Amino acid sequence: MTPPSAEPPPPSPDMESRDPRPPRPVREADRDEAVGLLREAYAEGHLTHEEMDERLDRVLAVRTHDELTAALASVPVPADTTSTIAAAGGRIVRRGPWRVPRFLKVASAFGRVRLDLSRAVFTHPVVDIELELGTGRARITVPRDAVVELDGLTAGWKDPRYTPRRSARTDGPTIRISGTMGFGRLRVRHALRRGAGR
Repeated sequence: MTPPSAEPPPPSPDMESRDPRPPRPVREADRDEAVGLLREAYAEGHLTHEEMDERLDRVLAVRTHDELTAALASVPVPADTTSTIAAAGGRIVRRGPWRVPRFLKVASAFGRVRLDLSRAVFTHPVVDIELELGTGRARITVPRDAVVELDGLTAGWKDPRYTPRRSARTDGPTIRISGTMGFGRLRVRHALRRGAGR
């Protein structure tokens, strides 16, 4: 009599919860900005001298964004570096010479989103744009020399459309796009020339 075959063991919780995406490495621009945030928090009295030294050591030693986020836990972000644009329907449009905050959140249930960053003013080397979109489409035009990262974006229907530029210039801002797209689709493209998008 052939013994019954053993069933494979159930997956461990660690395997089920493991993120298949590799950890995102920290750029020098991210590290420099984190150091600036710590020094500003110390100057405003949010951190003691010992706390700032301990956080600086951690920031200079981290290798991934998750480690950097942990090192900056409870450090306040200046109010003028965050902004939210929200609308239930209609269109959300930003174009021309507008100032891009460090953190920008765009939320719309049914409307379309058009962000033209080709002539925008960047005062931060890294910009995070979080999208919370339902059924509408989104189109983002970035500067010609910008670096675009889409690792943090979850698409529910169609994958975003983006073709990186084949250029040796990487001195532009880094634009990290994250969040969720429901039944809409995101299209990201570079401006045709510096300081001018169509």
